[in-house]
Amino acid sequence: MAAFSYTADHALLLLGRLDGRLVSSPVADIWLARARLRGAARLATMAGVPVETRDLQDWISGRSLPPRHSEGLNDPLSVAALFHFALSAGEDGADPVARATLNIARQLLDDRAEAALWGQEDLVRFGPLWRQVRALLDAPYPLPSLPAVAQRLLEARYMLDTPQAEAPLLTTADGRQLRLTGVRQDKGWIIACHLPLALQRAGLTLRLLPLLTDLPRFLPDAPDDLVAALERGLIARSQEGLADLDRLETRMRRLPAMSGLTKRSRVPLLTRLELAYPGLSKVAIARLLGISHQGATKLVAQFKALMGMQGHG
Repeated sequence: MAAFSYTADHALLLLGRLDGRLVSSPVADIWLARARLRGAARLATMAGVPVETRDLQDWISGRSLPPRHSEGLNDPLSVAALFHFALSAGEDGADPVARATLNIARQLLDDRAEAALWGQEDLVRFGPLWRQVRALLDAPYPLPSLPAVAQRLLEARYMLDTPQAEAPLLTTADGRQLRLTGVRQDKGWIIACHLPLALQRAGLTLRLLPLLTDLPRFLPDAPDDLVAALERGLIARSQEGLADLDRLETRMRRLPAMSGLTKRSRVPLLTRLELAYPGLSKVAIARLLGISHQGATKLVAQFKALMGMQGHG
């Protein structure tokens, strides 16, 4: 029992440390942008359409089409639709930093249009379930605790497992009747989409942390087992988030002084964007900053010159 309590305390301590540091971190916006992609990549693997974070970065940065757009013809759903669900799960009107970073992501890539183009059927098939789970996990919690969150997650799983309609009957040639139950489709990724929401609404975090989408693909039946899985996932993801936050803050401190730039220069903004979305194309930069392609080319040259100064410093 003592080991269980230690694990629970350690998980909540790390989670609180990450959540607290993001409140005053100068790179919180960059961290959130990167965490969205990592969380979405984890959801994709859980949904049976495994992709790497780099694949999503290439897509958002304008260097490729959606991951698995051709080789994933037999996938259970499109990556474009899943990415739209993942981004939409992170919408939080009360958090100005999260709202601003989400708007930037959607200026780079219109996830709603991409989902409609590549996964319209998935939007119709999974959209109502996604909204039902969100409503359930958004409701008030009795206690700010992981057991309370686990119980609500199991309620969501039960809701998803409940057939929407009775399976049809098949009458065989000899008069027997068989009910076609079909193959159960795994929808656990829908619950994992909203795990950051559940943690926030339960009072365990101040903001939605999109990195925290770590759930077993099939939730265990026993609440205690699910609590233990949540603790392990929160420890791993919080440690990962803290390490990435450390790296980002270190990189920002090591950036060369920008004293030679004018107040209207876009180089500082491009520097932050490159940390969030490495390898942005000039077309994406021009669209995001509202400048011409020629202006984006000049801006990239200034940025590379600045980074070159850092490399020789």
